[in-house]
Amino acid sequence: MSSMLPGAPWLLAHKSMLSMQPRKISLYGIDYVMWKDVGGNVHALPNACPHMGAMLSEGWCEIQSDGTSAIVCPFHALKFDAEGCTVLPGPNKKTLPQLNPLSLIIQGDFIWSYGGYEPKIPIPAVLNEIAKTYDFIGHTADASVETDLLTMLLIMHDYNHQNGTHRDLFQITEVEFHRFVDNGHHSHAFYDMPTAPYSLIEKLKKPDLFLLPSTIKAHLENHFPSLVIFHGEMPLGKAAQCHIFVPEAENRTRTYILLFGQAKNPAFQLFGSTYLKFGKVVVDQDTDILGKIYANTPQKIKLNNEVGMDWVRRNFENFPDVTEPNFSNFNY
Repeated sequence: MSSMLPGAPWLLAHKSMLSMQPRKISLYGIDYVMWKDVGGNVHALPNACPHMGAMLSEGWCEIQSDGTSAIVCPFHALKFDAEGCTVLPGPNKKTLPQLNPLSLIIQGDFIWSYGGYEPKIPIPAVLNEIAKTYDFIGHTADASVETDLLTMLLIMHDYNHQNGTHRDLFQITEVEFHRFVDNGHHSHAFYDMPTAPYSLIEKLKKPDLFLLPSTIKAHLENHFPSLVIFHGEMPLGKAAQCHIFVPEAENRTRTYILLFGQAKNPAFQLFGSTYLKFGKVVVDQDTDILGKIYANTPQKIKLNNEVGMDWVRRNFENFPDVTEPNFSNFNY
């Protein structure tokens, strides 16, 4: 279990991702069914019906006579309330809890969980701060990737892969790394990525390309292990693109994006869906390259600017402690 960092907080969902339709959520090798009731309250139970193991996420939700919601098993239509109790046919009496609810920590629209483990590091407050000053644009790129958590985190902190993995979208020509600020489980990376210009004909065929700058100025704010925020500033406004990571199982990691924006120009809102599309393409490209890497290959070559990957490895090996000095302002 150590490879999935028990004791870390994981952002399971934003409330906009949930409804009265049951949804399967996985954490630490266990599947849960999660839903949001008519009052906006969020609930999560183990996904296997205690009768014969049917997936509750394949069932439906019903509002009961007292106004609360219940999840209904698709196999025999047994109804389970938020505490995991049901009413058996015949006696028509409510049972004791048959399912142990997953403990959730709700902060505004953010749904966190420690997966039943004792907390070892705190929930980062940065998303609450962003939600106060930015508008929520939406979510995208929700995917389960067949890779372990460490490998997923390494690729997200590999600043050299931008002009390889993401060249098709951004036409990045090089990565000009400037600075890495290390504050233990919190860090910042600053670098520029000049891009080869698209032709006018290419832009006319795909008008979204007009939104791409000639140089992408990257500021990544990292909160180990579950969150990377890309802070972007554009002529029309500022964006905070939040990449989330959740260890679903030893060799399966979930990732998704929450996008927040701060408009300088009313037109910024019109392009929200375009920025979400760009984010999805980035995740799709990262997922694709992860399927084209041989696992456990010895690394015989080290490139410049791998400080982010070193930060991940050090925090992973020492979790939950920060055993090395908190170096700051690495310049390259």
